[in-house]
Amino acid sequence: MSVLSVEALRKTFVRGLARRRTEALRGVSFAVEPGEIFGFLGPNGAGKTTTIKILMGLIFASSGTARLFGTEVGRREAKQRLGYLPENPYFYDYLTVVELLDMVGRLHGLPAAQRRQRASALIEEVGLGHAAGRPLRSYSKGMLQRAGLAQALIGDPELVVLDEPMSGLDPIGRKEVRDIIVSLRRRGKTVFFSTHILSDATLLCDRVAILVRGELRDTGPLGQLLSPAIDGVEVLYTADDELGARIAAGPGQHERTSEGRVARVADLAAANAVAKAVLEGGGTLLSLAPHRQSLEELFVQEAAAPGRGAEAGS
Repeated sequence: MSVLSVEALRKTFVRGLARRRTEALRGVSFAVEPGEIFGFLGPNGAGKTTTIKILMGLIFASSGTARLFGTEVGRREAKQRLGYLPENPYFYDYLTVVELLDMVGRLHGLPAAQRRQRASALIEEVGLGHAAGRPLRSYSKGMLQRAGLAQALIGDPELVVLDEPMSGLDPIGRKEVRDIIVSLRRRGKTVFFSTHILSDATLLCDRVAILVRGELRDTGPLGQLLSPAIDGVEVLYTADDELGARIAAGPGQHERTSEGRVARVADLAAANAVAKAVLEGGGTLLSLAPHRQSLEELFVQEAAAPGRGAEAGS
């Protein structure tokens, strides 16, 4: 049974006196399986947060179905099994992170001893031990994000839903959050998180879904979504001016960098020819790197493509 699933999900917002309609989700369908890290990708305004709010029971879908652990969203028994970090968490700013976690632990029904034990462990895990006694109003945005992650985990949930969890974090903080997400998978948890930071998705995700303008464009493992074909090769080498000019007169794109000379050619055969010329001419071959489609390139390609509504002329 899927941990999380949506089918033909649609959401239309009606705004203002003119009753203008904005279609935020257009028939979105996907499922998240137990024990996986699932990345929900899309540019700002794609509908990621709208989808998550529907799953959390904070807003209602216009049509379609959304389920958690096989039951309709909003049911108490489903909510007891998940942890949630919103995109912009807001907490009572006079509380400390210890008091915040104690409050959330009470909502989960945890006994006092267990609340104290889990709060202490989580505060250290998210890197807030040095600020545990300070009120949340003194925290930076990144520190509040860490506190939000801790409160999402206090109930030891089976499913963790994170909306832009890397937002506001410096590179060290992002690495720490990535490590926490990986550790959750090792403990058998399921993680569903939205992001537009593609490097995080590449490092973490078992599967991804790409959402663009309310439409789901692609879903699946990265290995299946990305083309395995080599679409170019980059050769990095050093050579004197005469040899460099001779190689640059051949096919491909050529430039000089701080590391040396770079030849970008179409295929391995052309790259081998450049490498042979470098070695026979007395130069030094530094690297030869085939290029395959990246998640960023797939993302940009899908974001630029017309949607189903555009193709139908609407």
